[in-house]
Amino acid sequence: MTEFIPPGTRFIDLPSPFPMKRGGALVGARMAYETWGTQDPAGGNAILILTGLSPDAHARSHDGDPAPGWWDAMIGPGRPIDTDRWFVVCVNSLGSCKGSTGPASTDPETGAVYRLGFPELSIEDGADAAAHVVRALGIGRLACVIGNSMGGMTALSLLARHPGLARAHVNICGAARALPFSIAIRSLQREAIRLDPDWNGGRYDEATYPESGMRMARKLGVITYRSALEWDGRFGRVRLESDRRDDDDPFGLEFEVESYLEGHARRFVRRFDPNCYLYLSRSMDWFDIGDSVDGDTAAGLSALQVERALAIGVQTDILFPLQQQQQIAEGLRAGGVDASFLPLASPQGHDAFLVDIERFGPAVGGFLDAL
Repeated sequence: MTEFIPPGTRFIDLPSPFPMKRGGALVGARMAYETWGTQDPAGGNAILILTGLSPDAHARSHDGDPAPGWWDAMIGPGRPIDTDRWFVVCVNSLGSCKGSTGPASTDPETGAVYRLGFPELSIEDGADAAAHVVRALGIGRLACVIGNSMGGMTALSLLARHPGLARAHVNICGAARALPFSIAIRSLQREAIRLDPDWNGGRYDEATYPESGMRMARKLGVITYRSALEWDGRFGRVRLESDRRDDDDPFGLEFEVESYLEGHARRFVRRFDPNCYLYLSRSMDWFDIGDSVDGDTAAGLSALQVERALAIGVQTDILFPLQQQQQIAEGLRAGGVDASFLPLASPQGHDAFLVDIERFGPAVGGFLDAL
């Protein structure tokens, strides 16, 4: 059980006990975060970024950690999220293994790693924890909360549970509830991990680690993060050179796309804790912004209190399909919010917001410039 914390990460303690939506509470828990830019005296220039399942708080390089962040091209002086104007905060999700308290953390009450003793985790818990970070930093009201993928769910929950905490919202490839296709994919990913004998009911260590299960889970994820159009354009049906094949394995890797998936999965498996993956994945399946209004997702969206919003989707996204971002914009408009829906024609699928900055940059930057 290992936590993977970037060197420039800072921490804020959560209230103790910190109650969880589905029962139980955390004692001595913390949230990991990083910041860029300068907070103005009134605290009105703050932007909160909420991430997908696997990223850490290191969205952008800085003096404390010069390594490139996962959204370096989007954040910084003169960039779409301009740190000459905005004070930018990115938090690592509650339940992760990148600094915030999660299943890979030590339970201070027992001195042992939580493992499956960690309370059931919901998107709402992550929203409450992020809201606490905002207030602990002295921010009375955010200029904007930006949520990507799972972070889009968390952002909607934050707006619902902490009305008035943000003036504006940008939802990028997010959703107001989990759809059956996404639930099915994540269910298969969790099953791959749990069926690995080395998972051992969550009681693994570095020597006996569910590497095969994590590899399969990551491959399934990567396949859905990109589009068939991109897979075809990048790899086609190109076969591996003979010296890169294992002739002793009649069903071994044969195509370039297989080799890419294998390499990507192997780089990931020892950099993310399996139990944390299980908890965060399931939290997305449970989420529906309409839970507080008898399961009516549209009513849940229309109740959100925010002045302006932008929901951005990608036409080739199969994991969080375009109609989910359209639903967000329409639901917010029904409640009186000045909300826009922007479908982008990027070929990169769900992960386009990480790589297609030429399309996403102007959209996000233009929205923020108008605030």
